[in-house]
Amino acid sequence: MTTTETRGLRGGGSGSHPDHGNHIDIRESLLPFRPTLRIRLTMFYGGMFLLAGLIMVLAMYLFVNQAFSSATRIPSIHVGPNVTITTQDGTPLTGDEFRAWLYAYQHQEASDALHVLVWKSLAALLALLILAVFFGYAMAGRVLSPLGRITRTARQVASSDLHRRIELDGPDDELKELADTFDDMLDRLDRSFESQQKFVANASHELRTPLAINRTLLEVQLSDPAAPPELVQLGKTLLATNERSEQLVEGLLLLARSDNELSERKPVDLGEVARQALEQTRGEAEQRGVRLRSTLPPQSGEVVVAGNGVLLERVALNLIQNAVKYNLPKDGWVDVQVHAAVNGGGELVVVNSGPVVPGYDVENIFEPFRRGKGRERTHSDKGVGLGLSIVRSVVRAHNGSIEAVPRAEGGLLIRVRIPAAKAPTLPPLPTRGAIG
Repeated sequence: MTTTETRGLRGGGSGSHPDHGNHIDIRESLLPFRPTLRIRLTMFYGGMFLLAGLIMVLAMYLFVNQAFSSATRIPSIHVGPNVTITTQDGTPLTGDEFRAWLYAYQHQEASDALHVLVWKSLAALLALLILAVFFGYAMAGRVLSPLGRITRTARQVASSDLHRRIELDGPDDELKELADTFDDMLDRLDRSFESQQKFVANASHELRTPLAINRTLLEVQLSDPAAPPELVQLGKTLLATNERSEQLVEGLLLLARSDNELSERKPVDLGEVARQALEQTRGEAEQRGVRLRSTLPPQSGEVVVAGNGVLLERVALNLIQNAVKYNLPKDGWVDVQVHAAVNGGGELVVVNSGPVVPGYDVENIFEPFRRGKGRERTHSDKGVGLGLSIVRSVVRAHNGSIEAVPRAEGGLLIRVRIPAAKAPTLPPLPTRGAIG
């Protein structure tokens, strides 16, 4: 299966290191979740605090042990021969035995005190570690809050709101420098898109007008009954060439317009879109001997997506026309299906018979000026090679995805997924006191 996703390419290039992916998998498998930057900073702060606390407890243990050794040193004691010393259990001791017993008793008491000190220190360290992690998490969130603002602005810009800016206030640090750099980049992008829109508008007028004049002059000349056959044949050839140029211009302009995300979306019935595209393609399919089959929702409004109806109709029309053009010369067929997607939204599936398409060549059919194997750029009467490129750009503008799968019997299966339209938010009903 070969898939073209609007979210980007999968995998790396041929020059990537073979162990790079395994290294990343091993590193990420150490944790049961994917830690965010805030979590990583909190773990770093907490780990450094724990390490410093353990070193402090060890140093305190050594210092206190040294202090106990100095403070509990027993002076030289001489016990006379007539002095009787007994322990708590009544055991009589000589002088040497008494000194050994006293040393052992003091050593045991110092050891017990050190153990109590260590455990209490570890308990206090654990409590402080919890507080350090809590405050570290809060401080990391406060420090990283400008990054969250940058992320939100980037998302708003991604939804075609290029006039948004971060305008971060605060000290002149690295985060403010990053925000200012991002604002400068947005300014350049905004100017670039505005110049692109002006170019598309100017090109639409400058390119269409002379082609329309040429077509009119050729049609007037061909309508002359006294025109010689050679001139008529030349006029038909020029008219076909002019029509091909018009298709190329229209395709390029539509490709330039549809490559940006939509700023306004409306509910669109995907079944009705496919039905209209089928009706427009039925005549061409009959001329080529291709049978059209469809599995569409029986009722309108069953599969509703969010987007632009005209552009989505262009998607369905281009897919069906492409399936009709690149089909078998005899007994060809095209199957069009529309149904609801599993995760919401709608799916448009176009399956066609035709020549076998190699799996490695499926990605190339979405590139501009591609018309299949051996039909690139020139010497093709099946179009200008922009149909599937326009489809991919429109699908990308709708935040959808497109998937092309070669059939073993020949032909393609192309599946387009478009996100669902959000349900309209109804205003709250007035309360009884608010009526009248």
